[in-house]
Amino acid sequence: MIIAVDGPTASGKGTIAKALAAHFGLPHLDTGLLYRAVGRQVVLNGGNPDDPADALAACAFPESLLGEAILRSEETGGLASKVSVHPQVRQALFERQRAFATQAGGAVLDGRDIGTVIAPEAKVKLFITASVEARAKRRFLEMQARGETVTLNAIAQDLEARDLRDRNRTQAPLIPARDAYLIDTSALGKDDAIQAAIEVVEAAQ
Repeated sequence: MIIAVDGPTASGKGTIAKALAAHFGLPHLDTGLLYRAVGRQVVLNGGNPDDPADALAACAFPESLLGEAILRSEETGGLASKVSVHPQVRQALFERQRAFATQAGGAVLDGRDIGTVIAPEAKVKLFITASVEARAKRRFLEMQARGETVTLNAIAQDLEARDLRDRNRTQAPLIPARDAYLIDTSALGKDDAIQAAIEVVEAAQ
Protein backbone atom coordinates (compact mmCIF):
# COMPACT_ATOMS: atom_id res chain seq x y z
CA MET A 1 0.00 0.00 0.00
CA ILE A 2 1.37 3.38 -1.04
CA ILE A 3 0.28 6.36 1.05
CA ALA A 4 0.94 9.81 -0.44
CA VAL A 5 0.95 12.76 1.94
CA ASP A 6 1.23 16.18 0.31
CA GLY A 7 0.88 19.74 1.53
CA PRO A 8 2.64 23.05 2.07
CA THR A 9 5.43 23.81 4.52
CA ALA A 10 4.56 23.45 8.23
CA SER A 11 1.10 22.01 7.53
CA GLY A 12 1.89 18.94 9.63
CA LYS A 13 2.33 16.54 6.72
CA GLY A 14 5.70 15.27 7.94
CA THR A 15 4.42 14.50 11.43
CA ILE A 16 1.35 12.78 10.00
CA ALA A 17 3.39 10.77 7.48
CA LYS A 18 5.78 9.49 10.16
CA ALA A 19 2.86 8.52 12.38
CA LEU A 20 1.12 6.69 9.54
CA ALA A 21 4.33 4.80 8.72
CA ALA A 22 4.69 3.72 12.34
CA HIS A 23 1.02 2.80 12.69
CA PHE A 24 0.84 0.70 9.53
CA GLY A 25 4.39 -0.66 9.66
CA LEU A 26 5.57 0.97 6.44
CA PRO A 27 8.87 2.64 5.49
CA HIS A 28 8.75 6.45 5.29
CA LEU A 29 10.48 8.96 3.03
CA ASP A 30 10.48 12.71 3.58
CA THR A 31 11.01 13.74 -0.03
CA GLY A 32 11.46 17.37 0.96
CA LEU A 33 14.70 16.34 2.64
CA LEU A 34 16.11 15.42 -0.77
CA TYR A 35 15.46 18.92 -2.07
CA ARG A 36 16.89 20.41 1.12
CA ALA A 37 20.04 18.38 0.54
CA VAL A 38 20.28 19.71 -3.00
CA GLY A 39 19.82 23.27 -1.74
CA ARG A 40 22.48 22.79 0.91
CA GLN A 41 24.89 21.21 -1.57
CA VAL A 42 24.51 24.21 -3.87
CA VAL A 43 25.78 26.41 -1.02
CA LEU A 44 28.62 24.00 -0.26
CA ASN A 45 29.55 24.10 -3.95
CA GLY A 46 29.53 27.90 -3.90
CA GLY A 47 26.73 27.96 -6.46
CA ASN A 48 23.45 29.80 -6.96
CA PRO A 49 20.19 27.96 -6.15
CA ASP A 50 18.39 29.99 -8.81
CA ASP A 51 20.79 28.71 -11.49
CA PRO A 52 19.51 25.46 -13.09
CA ALA A 53 23.01 24.17 -13.80
CA ASP A 54 24.25 24.76 -10.25
CA ALA A 55 21.12 23.13 -8.82
CA LEU A 56 21.42 20.09 -11.09
CA ALA A 57 25.08 19.61 -10.18
CA ALA A 58 24.10 19.63 -6.50
CA CYS A 59 21.82 16.60 -7.03
CA ALA A 60 25.00 14.52 -6.69
CA PHE A 61 25.09 15.26 -2.96
CA PRO A 62 26.67 12.61 -0.69
CA GLU A 63 24.26 10.33 1.19
CA SER A 64 25.80 11.48 4.49
CA LEU A 65 24.36 14.96 3.93
CA LEU A 66 20.84 13.66 4.60
CA GLY A 67 21.75 13.14 8.24
CA GLU A 68 22.93 16.69 8.92
CA ALA A 69 20.78 18.80 11.25
CA ILE A 70 21.27 21.93 9.16
CA LEU A 71 18.90 20.50 6.57
CA ARG A 72 16.03 21.24 8.98
CA SER A 73 16.87 24.94 9.22
CA GLU A 74 14.66 27.65 7.76
CA GLU A 75 17.49 28.85 5.54
CA THR A 76 17.89 25.43 3.96
CA GLY A 77 14.13 25.15 3.57
CA GLY A 78 14.19 28.34 1.53
CA LEU A 79 16.99 26.95 -0.64
CA ALA A 80 14.98 23.78 -1.21
CA SER A 81 12.03 25.82 -2.44
CA LYS A 82 14.31 27.59 -4.92
CA VAL A 83 16.02 24.51 -6.39
CA SER A 84 12.74 22.61 -6.61
CA VAL A 85 11.43 24.91 -9.35
CA HIS A 86 14.03 23.59 -11.81
CA PRO A 87 12.63 20.75 -13.99
CA GLN A 88 16.11 19.22 -14.27
CA VAL A 89 16.32 18.84 -10.50
CA ARG A 90 12.85 17.32 -10.21
CA GLN A 91 13.69 14.79 -12.94
CA ALA A 92 17.01 13.92 -11.31
CA LEU A 93 15.28 13.09 -8.02
CA PHE A 94 12.21 11.45 -9.58
CA GLU A 95 13.62 7.93 -9.98
CA ARG A 96 14.94 7.89 -6.43
CA GLN A 97 11.52 8.74 -5.04
CA ARG A 98 9.73 6.44 -7.44
CA ALA A 99 11.88 3.47 -6.44
CA PHE A 100 11.09 4.08 -2.77
CA ALA A 101 7.37 4.36 -3.45
CA THR A 102 7.14 1.15 -5.44
CA GLN A 103 9.16 -1.11 -3.13
CA ALA A 104 7.57 -4.39 -2.12
CA GLY A 105 5.04 -4.00 0.68
CA GLY A 106 4.38 -0.30 0.08
CA ALA A 107 5.57 2.93 1.65
CA VAL A 108 4.58 6.32 2.99
CA LEU A 109 5.99 9.38 1.24
CA ASP A 110 5.41 13.02 2.09
CA GLY A 111 6.13 16.00 -0.09
CA ARG A 112 4.39 18.29 -2.53
CA ASP A 113 3.84 16.15 -5.62
CA ILE A 114 3.61 12.57 -4.35
CA GLY A 115 -0.04 12.01 -5.23
CA THR A 116 0.15 13.89 -8.52
CA VAL A 117 3.57 12.95 -9.95
CA ILE A 118 5.65 10.49 -7.91
CA ALA A 119 2.94 7.92 -7.08
CA PRO A 120 -0.34 8.83 -8.79
CA GLU A 121 -1.45 5.22 -8.28
CA ALA A 122 -1.17 5.52 -4.47
CA LYS A 123 -4.01 3.76 -2.72
CA VAL A 124 -4.45 6.65 -0.30
CA LYS A 125 -3.71 10.30 -1.07
CA LEU A 126 -3.84 12.90 1.66
CA PHE A 127 -3.44 16.63 1.18
CA ILE A 128 -2.62 18.29 4.49
CA THR A 129 -3.24 22.02 4.67
CA ALA A 130 -3.49 24.82 7.24
CA SER A 131 -3.73 28.59 7.26
CA VAL A 132 -0.55 30.64 6.93
CA GLU A 133 -1.21 32.01 10.43
CA ALA A 134 -1.39 28.53 11.97
CA ARG A 135 1.67 27.31 10.09
CA ALA A 136 3.71 30.38 10.98
CA LYS A 137 2.89 29.99 14.67
CA ARG A 138 3.97 26.33 14.64
CA ARG A 139 7.22 27.10 12.88
CA PHE A 140 7.85 30.04 15.22
CA LEU A 141 7.51 27.80 18.29
CA GLU A 142 9.76 25.16 16.73
CA MET A 143 12.46 27.71 16.00
CA GLN A 144 12.18 29.25 19.46
CA ALA A 145 12.66 25.80 20.97
CA ARG A 146 15.88 25.46 18.95
CA GLY A 147 17.09 28.82 20.22
CA GLU A 148 16.75 30.56 16.85
CA THR A 149 15.87 34.25 16.74
CA VAL A 150 13.13 35.16 14.28
CA THR A 151 9.87 37.09 14.19
CA LEU A 152 6.46 35.60 13.56
CA ASN A 153 5.89 38.09 10.74
CA ALA A 154 9.12 37.10 9.00
CA ILE A 155 8.14 33.43 9.11
CA ALA A 156 4.67 34.18 7.71
CA GLN A 157 6.20 36.16 4.84
CA ASP A 158 8.64 33.34 4.09
CA LEU A 159 5.85 30.75 4.06
CA GLU A 160 3.79 32.88 1.69
CA ALA A 161 6.79 33.23 -0.65
CA ARG A 162 7.39 29.47 -0.60
CA ASP A 163 3.72 28.76 -1.24
CA LEU A 164 3.78 31.10 -4.23
CA ARG A 165 6.84 29.39 -5.72
CA ASP A 166 5.51 25.91 -5.05
CA ARG A 167 2.05 26.57 -6.50
CA ASN A 168 3.22 28.42 -9.57
CA ARG A 169 6.18 26.38 -10.77
CA THR A 170 5.66 24.95 -14.24
CA GLN A 171 6.52 21.37 -13.31
CA ALA A 172 4.75 19.48 -10.51
CA PRO A 173 3.08 22.46 -8.84
CA LEU A 174 1.72 22.10 -5.31
CA ILE A 175 -1.90 21.10 -5.93
CA PRO A 176 -4.07 18.36 -4.39
CA ALA A 177 -4.57 15.24 -6.48
CA ARG A 178 -8.16 15.08 -7.72
CA ASP A 179 -8.81 12.05 -5.53
CA ALA A 180 -6.91 13.31 -2.48
CA TYR A 181 -8.58 13.57 0.92
CA LEU A 182 -8.08 17.06 2.36
CA ILE A 183 -7.30 17.50 6.06
CA ASP A 184 -7.13 21.06 7.39
CA THR A 185 -4.98 21.03 10.53
CA SER A 186 -5.38 24.74 11.34
CA ALA A 187 -7.52 24.02 14.40
CA LEU A 188 -6.32 20.46 15.08
CA GLY A 189 -3.82 19.35 17.68
CA LYS A 190 -1.11 16.86 16.70
CA ASP A 191 -2.94 13.78 17.99
CA ASP A 192 -6.26 14.76 16.41
CA ALA A 193 -4.61 15.39 13.04
CA ILE A 194 -2.87 12.02 13.15
CA GLN A 195 -6.06 10.23 14.14
CA ALA A 196 -7.96 11.87 11.28
CA ALA A 197 -5.34 10.62 8.82
CA ILE A 198 -5.34 7.10 10.28
CA GLU A 199 -9.12 6.94 9.92
CA VAL A 200 -8.89 7.92 6.25
CA VAL A 201 -6.32 5.21 5.54
CA GLU A 202 -8.24 2.54 7.46
CA ALA A 203 -11.43 3.40 5.55
CA ALA A 204 -9.59 2.92 2.26
CA GLN A 205 -8.26 -0.56 3.10
